[in-house]
Amino acid sequence: MFRQVLILATAAPALVFSSAGAPVRPLAAEVLIEGGQVYDGSGDPALAFDVAIEGNRIVYIGPHRDGAVQAERVIDAKGMIVVPGFIDPHTHADADLQSDDPGRRANPAYLYQGVTTVVIGNDGGGSAAVAETATALEESGIGTNVGLLVGFGTVRSAIVGEDDRAPTESELAAMKRQVASGICEGALGFSTGLHYTPQAFATTTEVASLAAEAGSRGAIYDSHLRDESNYSIGLLAAVAEALEIGRISGSPVHIAHIKALGPDLWGKSAQVIAMIEDARVAGQVVTADQYPWRASGTRISNALVPRWALDGGMTRLRERLADPETLSRLRGEMRENLRRRGGASSLLLTGGFDGAARWDGMTLAQVAQATGTDPIEAAIAILEESDARVASFNMNQGDIAAFARQPWVMTGSDGSTGHPRKFGTYPKAYRDLVVSGEMSMAAFVRRSTGAVADALDLEDRGYLKVGAFADIAVIDPAAFAPRATYEDPEALAAGVRYLFVNGVGAIDQGQATGALPGRAVLRHPPEGTCP
Repeated sequence: MFRQVLILATAAPALVFSSAGAPVRPLAAEVLIEGGQVYDGSGDPALAFDVAIEGNRIVYIGPHRDGAVQAERVIDAKGMIVVPGFIDPHTHADADLQSDDPGRRANPAYLYQGVTTVVIGNDGGGSAAVAETATALEESGIGTNVGLLVGFGTVRSAIVGEDDRAPTESELAAMKRQVASGICEGALGFSTGLHYTPQAFATTTEVASLAAEAGSRGAIYDSHLRDESNYSIGLLAAVAEALEIGRISGSPVHIAHIKALGPDLWGKSAQVIAMIEDARVAGQVVTADQYPWRASGTRISNALVPRWALDGGMTRLRERLADPETLSRLRGEMRENLRRRGGASSLLLTGGFDGAARWDGMTLAQVAQATGTDPIEAAIAILEESDARVASFNMNQGDIAAFARQPWVMTGSDGSTGHPRKFGTYPKAYRDLVVSGEMSMAAFVRRSTGAVADALDLEDRGYLKVGAFADIAVIDPAAFAPRATYEDPEALAAGVRYLFVNGVGAIDQGQATGALPGRAVLRHPPEGTCP
């Protein structure tokens, strides 16, 4: 495997000799990372290997040999782990990457966690104009690589609108054309957020017919389940629906931010895991991602308002709030939804206020106390002006741990403004899983790199191997830790010493360089499946 010997940088290049005795000139490289423990993304144990970068590719990975690589720069990685750049399959980094501010486009929230590739368009929010979006991102300059999903919510809103109704035959055909176009332009898959309106108004059959446009081209069906709690059909039925959509459409199924949400569902992880294991044994491809936080992040409308009241969007909701008879019904159903969430003290308001009143950093219980009202009345007052963001503390640590142990579950941040998961998911997962002794380092690296690349069908990403893109993180395992908290959700993570994105240094000696070397990571459908 290592017959061609490579040499280190020297003042004057010297010849070394192959095992056959013939002189071999040193391999020229821009960067040599030496002395680290290399985890290649496969799940295998670490090896004391060196890694060399030339251009945007890895040109050597193997044992250290004096005088084997002539590098312009040598990085001493003793005491460090050297891993593929992490790949986050579920982010909401769209606004950052499309910002006018190059500092935001650099995507530091993710770089400082060791993430080199993010996926956007999740929960049904991705544009079908994949080629146009990819070109615009690359031309503006971005700090991380980015993969794109075609979103059901975007497609359905554009063609059917916000109303609770089935599409006409011609509308369904138009939606299918948009999904097919996005997949053929390089989208990694088709995403849905069936908990959110107007996507929640769609039947299983409608969703499956659109997912088939991805499945027929080998792309994934990525789904925020219709119900992660017991708001509508219930968690177990929602998992069954996702699996059924996968079977009908032929798509590999990926379940976003897998969880059992709310006290009524705590302990149901065992049944969810059994359902997915049965599907996998039967030959279905099923994966999931997970963040290691007890609190989810959403909007107050999604947390408390029943789906029927969101028919027509926030404008129609506010009309219903102004109608005394409808408001009476809403109060009762919102109160039950608040109970499902664990009560008013479990909802932390994290921003997104449009009106004069701002309650950032306060729980709904604290807002109610401050205003001298009932928590539901306080929530209604907020909804009349804003659809504020909330962190909802509604998950059980036992369920989080049970999902984390599954080999088909990978790390994913679901990063959103006002929640520390955007800035701290990977180091927190490392602390919770590896430092605690629950998981090996090799398994943690695998679930954050190679497993994601395999699920998303990414070419030459997620692994350290010769010829792969040089997306590489050099991490101090003793220092790798989150700094973000619910009180300070945008504190950058610690412990990433060096980070390369397509061979370009994005973090150097623990500090961001400001480089914008990211690329759009597009998937190529099988030949003959696209016009």
